[in-house]
Amino acid sequence: MLTLSFSPLVPEPVLWAAAALAAVVAILSVLARGAPAALRALALAILVLALANPALVEEEREPVDDVVAIVVDESASQDLGERAAMTQAVREELDRRLSAMQNVVPRFIAVTDGAGDDGTLLFRALANGLADVPPDRIAGVILVTDGVVHDIPEGAGQLGFRAPLHALITGRESERDRQIRLVRAPRFGIVGRKQTIEAMVEERNGTGSAVVTVRRDGEIMARRDVPTGRAFTVPVTIDRGGANVVEIDVEPLDDELTRANNRAVVEVEGIRENLRVLLVSGEPHAGERAWRNLLKSDANVDLVHFTILRPPHKQDGTPIDELSLIAFPTRELFQEKIDEFDLIIFDRYANQSILPSIYFDNIVAYVENGGAVLFAAGPEFATVASLARTRLAPIIPGMPTGEILEEPYKAEITPVGGRHPVTRGLDGSEVSPPAWGEWLRLLDADVHAGDTVMSGVDGRPLLVLERYDEGRVALLLSDHAWLWARGFREGGPYLDLLRRTAHWLMKEPALEEEALRASADGRAITIERQSMGEAPSPVTLTAPSGESVRVGLEPGAPGLWRARVTGAELGLHELRADGLVAFVSVGPANPREMRDVFSSTAHLAPLVAETGGSVRRLAEGAGAVVVPRIQTVRSDARLSGADWIGIRPSEAAVVRGVSVVPLALGFVGVVLLLGAVLAGWLAEGARRRA
Repeated sequence: MLTLSFSPLVPEPVLWAAAALAAVVAILSVLARGAPAALRALALAILVLALANPALVEEEREPVDDVVAIVVDESASQDLGERAAMTQAVREELDRRLSAMQNVVPRFIAVTDGAGDDGTLLFRALANGLADVPPDRIAGVILVTDGVVHDIPEGAGQLGFRAPLHALITGRESERDRQIRLVRAPRFGIVGRKQTIEAMVEERNGTGSAVVTVRRDGEIMARRDVPTGRAFTVPVTIDRGGANVVEIDVEPLDDELTRANNRAVVEVEGIRENLRVLLVSGEPHAGERAWRNLLKSDANVDLVHFTILRPPHKQDGTPIDELSLIAFPTRELFQEKIDEFDLIIFDRYANQSILPSIYFDNIVAYVENGGAVLFAAGPEFATVASLARTRLAPIIPGMPTGEILEEPYKAEITPVGGRHPVTRGLDGSEVSPPAWGEWLRLLDADVHAGDTVMSGVDGRPLLVLERYDEGRVALLLSDHAWLWARGFREGGPYLDLLRRTAHWLMKEPALEEEALRASADGRAITIERQSMGEAPSPVTLTAPSGESVRVGLEPGAPGLWRARVTGAELGLHELRADGLVAFVSVGPANPREMRDVFSSTAHLAPLVAETGGSVRRLAEGAGAVVVPRIQTVRSDARLSGADWIGIRPSEAAVVRGVSVVPLALGFVGVVLLLGAVLAGWLAEGARRRA
């Protein structure tokens, strides 16, 4: 390719000034001297042209191949039905056809699910895949997708190229599917109160109604028929603190596209509005303040504390109207409002005939119905006034022998306690003997129920935890926990011990003896099984598609078993073992990719039309997959037809070499300039002679 170029020997302003000056001089000369002065003007023009330094440039250009991008959608929705097989067949056919075309290079760009809950980011992948290709080399773009795309640009101007865009849509119009969509779901709820979840069943080619099943923590709460396309409500009572997992399942259709979206899960965090604790101290003593400080330090605890300062046997004749003591409201506390308390603590309380037997019966019933009682025993426990010798005996896990051991000892974690969440891992328990201070008193007892998690002198029980019907009971056989609080002989973890004990009694989920938990980091699922047994059963892990695998567990810390597996699918996975159920989401619990699984030509149609391309299904009805022909279109004519799609080739080329021939320098320039001057001199001389 031959072109004329200029490379001025002086700055452009100087060149233009010289040209203007030469033009003025030439015009004045011609006007003053007539035609012979035109030769001088020619000499000036040649001089200005020499300053412009013209040259003939010849480029050696080599045409380059055009690029056709094929974006292959490999997101989760493309695994549904026949779409994966369609996609693979179309990919192979496009590769064969484009590779056979001259001056065309196919570039395949695979697109998987976006990070987090971003869905299918088809156009971001396209931009990244063509980042090293000049826009004028792009002859066309072909999208192989189900049309479920979550980053469609608003207009063709945002694509970064001017080539036609074609979309080949997988899936069939006749696909059937049904899914649950959450309309309104609370994240938090007050324990004991109801929360309302609003959901809707959506379907394509369905029946108009569906049966939904509602479960809370794996237990069926309700099953009912609801119309599709209309919102319905699910009332749920938050029965415990921590995560309350509510599942809403809808029965599947026959030949349904996927069952991965037939379940919606809501985790409602149960919050106790206020934990009401009743602390009854039988008499003033040094440990009473430790209990009070512990409970008052928690802003969520409403503490009601009574200390029996004047038991019935202490009668000194002082008139009642001269006493400034508050009467112990036994009827109000132990009959009228007993069910309002989350925990009752008897701290060194003896049977002093203050509480009638009927109130002890109320306390037993309170525990049977899910209440919690902690007995912090002192010397009175070994006497005939022991609460273990009242109608509370059925719920007390140990019977006193009458022996009181008054000697220094270090509390020890028992083998059972090493596995129990209340005592496992207490600071100082990692060495033997434990790195904490001594206690000086222990009440001997024959323990007949529950788990002895701590022991004292000669391995005798110190702390016993028992589940009794729906409730829980703890028995602490010493009143010297306060020695740790005072730092006696380096003290000990009294806050952790007493707080864990109290929270276990109030059914804190993190302190359950039998628990199944799971967490996800990317696609890696970590399973944790808490158990008091020796070897828990394998965990059944069910993927969103319904495929199940059994996962064996490896021992970790005492009472803990763990496993780590890779989730092959995005979405909610269910775990079951020994009657326990847990859920974990690989990605979001209700993935964006699964919210709309119907293949569609509508989403991409406006953008594709703006580029001159086309959107078409690869299969209509029950027919076979049909891949359109690919044609080269070199004009602004149509870029698609009934059975073909077009690509527009470019004129892009690579310059391999350049040759430059100067026109105003060297011998030719000198001859032209001297010839013009000589011609002018001869013409003027001839004019003078005439």
